[in-house]
Amino acid sequence: MADEWPTLSLREANVTLIDCDHRTPPASEAGYPYVAIPQLRSGRIDLSDVRRIKREHFVEWTRKAKPSANDVILSRRCNPGETAIVPPDLEFALGQNLVLLRADGTKVYPPFLRWLVRGPEWWEQIGKFLNVGAVFDSLKCADVPNFTLRIPPLPEQRAIAHILGTLDDKIELNRRMNETLEAMARSLFKSWFVDFDPVRAKTERRDPGLPQPLADLFPDSFEDSELGEIPKGWCCSRLREVTAKIGSGATPRGGGSVYVADGVALIRSQNVYDSLFVWDGLAHIADAAADALHGVSVEPEDVLLNITGASILRTCVVDPDALPARVNQHVCIIRSKPEIPARYIHLHLLQPSPRAFLMGMDAGASRQAVTKSHIESVPLVIPPKPVLDRFASLVGPLFGATSSNKSQSRCLAWIRDTLLPKLISGELRVADAERFVAELV
Repeated sequence: MADEWPTLSLREANVTLIDCDHRTPPASEAGYPYVAIPQLRSGRIDLSDVRRIKREHFVEWTRKAKPSANDVILSRRCNPGETAIVPPDLEFALGQNLVLLRADGTKVYPPFLRWLVRGPEWWEQIGKFLNVGAVFDSLKCADVPNFTLRIPPLPEQRAIAHILGTLDDKIELNRRMNETLEAMARSLFKSWFVDFDPVRAKTERRDPGLPQPLADLFPDSFEDSELGEIPKGWCCSRLREVTAKIGSGATPRGGGSVYVADGVALIRSQNVYDSLFVWDGLAHIADAAADALHGVSVEPEDVLLNITGASILRTCVVDPDALPARVNQHVCIIRSKPEIPARYIHLHLLQPSPRAFLMGMDAGASRQAVTKSHIESVPLVIPPKPVLDRFASLVGPLFGATSSNKSQSRCLAWIRDTLLPKLISGELRVADAERFVAELV
C-alpha cells in the first residue's frame, strides 16, 4: 500500500546531481544544441530556438555534465523546479543554472524519475528549499539531494512510467505529425509563391508536375516588377492592402488582480511560436478587464506576430480553442481580407525576405521592435484569386489535421497530469489506470 512506501531523500534513493559548466560557450550558426532554461517546455526539450555551438565547445562543455537518456534536467533559476527528460540519441551541452538528475536504477527506475519530479511532493520540496532572491528565486545544488519523496516499489514505478509514458508518447507523435504537415504546407507555399516553380517549368517547356486543371492556373512567363521578376498577371502589394486589421494589444489595467484562473485568454509573446500556438503560460483575465481592452479582440484565423523582444517576428495563426481572447502589447493581430487566405499571409511572414525587410527597417539587424507602419509596409506578391483559392483548398486540410492533433494532445496532457499525482501517491491503482489508458490510445 502507498502508506507503506518509504520516504527517501534523493541522495538515499541513489539519484545523483551533476552540475553544469558555469560558463556560456560562443554561439555558432550550426553545430550541437546548447540547451538553456528556455528550452525546458512541458517536461521535454524544445530545440526550436536553441543556441548552437561548435564541436570543440560541445566536447569541452560536456566533460563535466554529459546528458544521457532518462536523465532529468532541472532548472535551478528563473523557473526553479521545472524539469525535462533527456531523450535517447540527442547530444547536447547543458546551459547555465541547469543540473542533471540521474538515477542508478537500484531504488528509482530511470524512466520513472521524470514523473517523480513532477508530482505534488516534488513541488512541496521546491517550496521548502527555495531561496527567494531580489531578482530570481533559485535552488542550491547542495539542497536538491536532500529533497525527500515517497518512492514506490520498482514494479510500481515501471508500471506508472509505462502508463504515463504511453500518453506522453502519443502527444509526442502528434507533435511530430504536425511538424510534417506544416512542413508540407511551407514547402507548397515556397514552391508556388517564392520560387514560382510551376511558372518556371512552363516557361522552360517542362512538365510542372501538376494536374492539368491546376497547371492551367499558372502563367507561362514572367514580367518585371518592383519586387523583381514575378509571374505575368500577378501583382505586387503591401500588407496593408490585403488586410482588414493590423494592430497590437495592450496590458489590462488593474495589476495582478485582473488575472484569474478561468476567464478571457490573454495571449502574450510566449504563446506565439513559428507555426505553433503554445498553451503553456496562457494567461486569463476577468471579463471586465477584457471588455476594457478595446480593439484587441482576436478572431478565428487571425495571424499573430510578436513585435518586441527576443521572440520578435515569431508568428502563428491563433488556435480557435483559445477564443475568446485578447493580445497584449507585445503581440500584433494581422487579419486578412476575406478574399486573402490567412494562411497565405502567415506562411509569407515565415519567409526570410519579409523578416529581413522588417528587421532591416530603421535600426538594422539589432532592432528589438517593429511598428504597425513597418508591418503594413511588408511587400508581397498576390496571385489571381483562382490560384489563392486552390492553395487554400490544399493547405486547409493540412492545418485542419494539425488543429485536431493539437486538441487531442491537450486532452491527453490533461489526463496525464490528472493521473500523475494519483499514481505516484498510490491513490489510484495501477491496474485501473492501465485499463483506462488502454481505451484511449
